[in-house]
Parts: sequence; C-alpha cells; structure tokens
Amino acid sequence: MDDIQARLARCFRAVFPSLTDATVMKADATNTEGWDSVASVTLFAAVEEEFEIPIDFQDSTALFSFAGLLEYLTARTAPK
Repeated sequence: MDDIQARLARCFRAVFPSLTDATVMKADATNTEGWDSVASVTLFAAVEEEFEIPIDFQDSTALFSFAGLLEYLTARTAPK
C-alpha cells in the first residue's frame, strides 16, 4: 500500500471503523454500512484535511468509493 492509499485508508477507517485492511479498498457507498450523506461529508472533510486539498464537489459523484477517491487524489497530488 503506497502513502496515498495508506493515508486515505486512515481517513476511511476514521469515518467507518468497522472497515479492515482487507475491506477498506473495496469500500463504496453501496457496500459500506453507515455510508450516508453525513458520512460522505465527514469523509470528504477528513480527506481534505489529511491531503490539504479541496474536493471539487462537481466531481463528488465519482468519489463515493475508495477507488474513486484514490484516483482523484492521485491525479491531484502527483508532482507537476
């Protein structure tokens, strides 16, 4: 697990403590217990704080999964 994945996994587990190392990377809004609109806002806030970047909420529908958020963060934190 690279640094971005590990940091994102910590954000997910802070919001969804029942996730394990084995399940966090498969987490999405359809298969994660307790993932509702409040959890989404909490997760986005945790990610914004951890990575010190704003999340563009126009992109937010693609961000309702670990994989989607990882792709979003990787694209925005890559060296230019």
